Amino acid sequence: MTAVARVARLAVDRFERLIVLIGAVMLVVYLAAVLLFPKADGRIVFGDATHHFVQLRSLVFDRDLNFRNDYVRIYHLRGGERGLEWVFTDLTPTGHVRNYMPIGPALLWAPLYLLVAAAETVRAWMGLGIPPDGFGRAFQLVPGVTGILAATAAAWITFRLAARFTDRASAAVATIGIWLGSHALYYSLVSPSYSHAASMFTGALFFAAWLATRDRPGVWRAALWGALAGASALMRWQDAVFVVVPLVEIARWPAGWRTKLAGAAAMSAAWLVVFSPQMVVWDVLYGQPFALPQGPSFMRWSAPHLAAVLLSDNHGLFTWTPIIVLAIAGLVTFARRLPAVALPIAAVLLVSWYVNAAVADWWAGEAFGARRFLSLFPLFVLGLAVWLQPRRSDAPIRPWRLAVVAGLVVANGLLLVQYEAFMKGLTTLAPYPRGWFDMWLARFIVPFRLLASWRL
Repeated sequence: MTAVARVARLAVDRFERLIVLIGAVMLVVYLAAVLLFPKADGRIVFGDATHHFVQLRSLVFDRDLNFRNDYVRIYHLRGGERGLEWVFTDLTPTGHVRNYMPIGPALLWAPLYLLVAAAETVRAWMGLGIPPDGFGRAFQLVPGVTGILAATAAAWITFRLAARFTDRASAAVATIGIWLGSHALYYSLVSPSYSHAASMFTGALFFAAWLATRDRPGVWRAALWGALAGASALMRWQDAVFVVVPLVEIARWPAGWRTKLAGAAAMSAAWLVVFSPQMVVWDVLYGQPFALPQGPSFMRWSAPHLAAVLLSDNHGLFTWTPIIVLAIAGLVTFARRLPAVALPIAAVLLVSWYVNAAVADWWAGEAFGARRFLSLFPLFVLGLAVWLQPRRSDAPIRPWRLAVVAGLVVANGLLLVQYEAFMKGLTTLAPYPRGWFDMWLARFIVPFRLLASWRL
């Protein structure tokens, strides 16, 4: 190995180690937060993650999909609790308690969950504890820990993807910039047990595999794309839109219609095989392999909020995460450099935009930014890397562009502080990010208010 190759390898290792270090810091901070500052009832899993968790716990310990006893236990229900009546009344056509969440995150958590179950069982056999029931703190740590590992893996895979098309410094800055400068930060650190960290991971696998193999068409390549698109849909059903990418690629293969048909069939079959666990769950819960648990009114296809989902102060993609604007600009440049990818990338971006805009709650409920776009993390990183890339290969990133990314990362961190302070009840010190002042300027004032209140 030449000296130049060694230096290049060290540079790559340095960037990759930095990504792993950021993930490790997130893991330490998360564990410290949940262990040193526990909730009064001892719960660690909250919000959407609760519904994924009961799926996994019921499958492992009860070997069924009857979630009532799981909800009763995790919510500490005694009967009559306002707002939780649905546990006893909101039943599916097959008599099961309704669960609106995909099964994918539970399956992603399963390896670590089973490892914890085995360790707890051994402890019980040794007389060092009681037999596990799947609800203990060690079990409830699994979703968050797995989520952080998944988000870190997504960042690492995405860095390597971006480094295929740009210089490594631009790829590293872009990866860290999107990771820390967008809603990805919240769902990698504060709420890693939600499905978004999982969708970052499967999205990274899908786009990395597609861009690495798209110039080698073949039936097995199509099957790989279909399988990874199916894995993405398992994590978040909306990510079924990823199939538009292989469909466009297969349609453009320089081959006859029989080869194209075989590729489409292989892609579809692989997608169905990987997505089949969700189909089984739906069949048990709803009596059919394809369902929309939220009901037909959940999607309003004829009335999408196309502008609001991007520009509204109510979790708009560009409003809450302006760094994505730079990423989109970079993707336009990337498409011009490599026209062959322009149509698939444009298709998946536009379809994702339409689907997210057509959801009844297009603002995604209570969220830190436009969380439903997080599965597009790899494309946003790639776009930002192209935007950062210097004109000459031997030149550094232009300082002003580096400063812009750094500033947006800091601004996003301040917004996270403001958001979390509000969500923790400090509403007199930290307003909710809505409206011109509270959205754009309050984040720079809130830290000083918090410091002043602590001194008092």
